[in-house]
Amino acid sequence: MAVPALDATNFDSTINAASKPVLVDFWASWCGPCRLLSPIVEEIGSEMASEMDVYKCSVEENQDLAVRFQVMSIPTLMLFKDGKPVHTMVGAAPKAKIVQELKSVL
Repeated sequence: MAVPALDATNFDSTINAASKPVLVDFWASWCGPCRLLSPIVEEIGSEMASEMDVYKCSVEENQDLAVRFQVMSIPTLMLFKDGKPVHTMVGAAPKAKIVQELKSVL
């Protein structure tokens, strides 16, 4: 499953309209750890679709969003609830660790 992309035109409306938590993967095409994490994010998006929505946001194309959410390092996974960021994970990690962390805050 391809993870849909967010950008400046649809970020706020998507996050605010979500009926369940939203996980956003802030990434860049030149980032090796981001490329390693990408298939894991896709798997999590498929496996946890009933619990949350998953999106990607390129920091190359959306620098304003990266600044707004203080994304200093990538990859950064940010979980939003009710339109607000509630949990952030920085760096690539094994799928089991990411899932465990997400379940602790869902």
